[in-house]
Amino acid sequence: MIIGEFFNETLHRPLINLLVGLYNTIGFQDLGVAIILLTVLVRLLLFPIFQKSLRHQKQLKELQPKMKELQEKYKKDPKKQTTEVMALYKTAGVNPFSGMILLVVQLPILIALYRIFLRGLSPIPILDLYSFVDVPAGINATLFGLINLNERSILMVVAAAVAQYVQGKITLAAQSQNSASSMDRVARSMVLVGPLMTVVIFFGLPAAVPLYWFVSSLVSVVQQMIVNKESLSQHAVGSIHKKDN
Repeated sequence: MIIGEFFNETLHRPLINLLVGLYNTIGFQDLGVAIILLTVLVRLLLFPIFQKSLRHQKQLKELQPKMKELQEKYKKDPKKQTTEVMALYKTAGVNPFSGMILLVVQLPILIALYRIFLRGLSPIPILDLYSFVDVPAGINATLFGLINLNERSILMVVAAAVAQYVQGKITLAAQSQNSASSMDRVARSMVLVGPLMTVVIFFGLPAAVPLYWFVSSLVSVVQQMIVNKESLSQHAVGSIHKKDN
């Protein structure tokens, strides 16, 4: 009970108020526009976390050849293998558990947003609104007046799946195309499996949920491209330094 109240007051209620505030002001009283703005705003606030997560994935990827060497070298001594792998992580400045920590930080926010979009704003949750947030006379639960966000929309489900596919391809492009490691095989399979799961999961849900996923995936694509560009720049600088030396 206490945990539920804490979650409601620290995440769920503030996000609802932010959504209604956006709807009343720069959202042009269009729930779809308000959801897009809220999703982008949240992802911008979480950008340092997502950026660090993507960099972390790249660092682990770069350590794979050395890890494989250690696994082969100490395959008959698991204890020594673990010690050497952890030493490699320490030398490279990589925390193998940081990806899980970042997921834990992001998950409550994602759950709160999912609950809001799944429930919708009809009827308007007046008790959830702060005193300084105006209660709208009604909610225009559409996207640009074209898609009813309280109902299913095949178009939004397909758009969310396509956006996730593009995100997967962009992420995969940042990895070695010639690698045959188990991690790479899983990543390649998820490029197709992810969008299929999106269709299955979101097919029967209100269109507000796949709209959120669609926008979130597009923001992820932009973030991945930024990290990829930074990686290429760092690689170029490193190559120049090697030539100078």
